[in-house]
Amino acid sequence: MNIGEASEQSGLPVKTIRYYEDIGLVRPLRSENGYRDFIDADLQRLKFLQRSRSLGFSIDECRELLSLYEDRNRASADVKAITRAKIKEVDRKIEELRSLKKVLSELVTACHGDDRPNCPIIDDLSGQHDHDQLDEDSRQA
Repeated sequence: MNIGEASEQSGLPVKTIRYYEDIGLVRPLRSENGYRDFIDADLQRLKFLQRSRSLGFSIDECRELLSLYEDRNRASADVKAITRAKIKEVDRKIEELRSLKKVLSELVTACHGDDRPNCPIIDDLSGQHDHDQLDEDSRQA
């Protein structure tokens, strides 16, 4: 099948498939005229990559997972370890987002949101607002 068909069946853009080929994640055959010729095994790899990336695995993690996917003698413990590491990374990102939400909420609380030009949000973004004062302001609001 050609790259357009592989794209349609895998759910990946043609540009992404070309990139995956460039970095060695897929290696389609080339016909005599130089066109890519994807076989079923290539399509399975592309689907595997699409799903792995949709779950947040990095390119390097996908490379490792693909290696395990193709190794019939793999230990499932290896796959589980990679996935547990991803869960820890997701948990860390969730905490970062919670912290970010807290700061943004404090900024919104500190801002009067009226017709006056002074705004604690702008002050904070410009580095002119003291975070300790912001905490005090938000407690008083």
